[in-house]
Amino acid sequence: MALQEEEFKEYAEKAKSLPPARATKDADKLILYGLYKQATVGSVNTNRPGFFSPTERAKWDAWKAVEGKSKEEAMTEYIAKVKQLQQVEGAASTT
Repeated sequence: MALQEEEFKEYAEKAKSLPPARATKDADKLILYGLYKQATVGSVNTNRPGFFSPTERAKWDAWKAVEGKSKEEAMTEYIAKVKQLQQVEGAASTT
């Protein structure tokens, strides 16, 4: 499991260098956010933000959507999602 945690940390760093919003869709960023929170914190442990905090509300919803996944499942899916986004970025930069 320590190996998976190391790989997770590596891909969390790689996620920071994904292209800006035009190339990396907000929906993909929210998926990453939810998986990251599930892997590092566990299931949602806060109340849903109010209507006047749409960004925080969307992030909370993304986290809630993956509630129940184990830490390991969330890490595995997070790594796979970052790899997928890197491939999309690579394909886009060659066209």
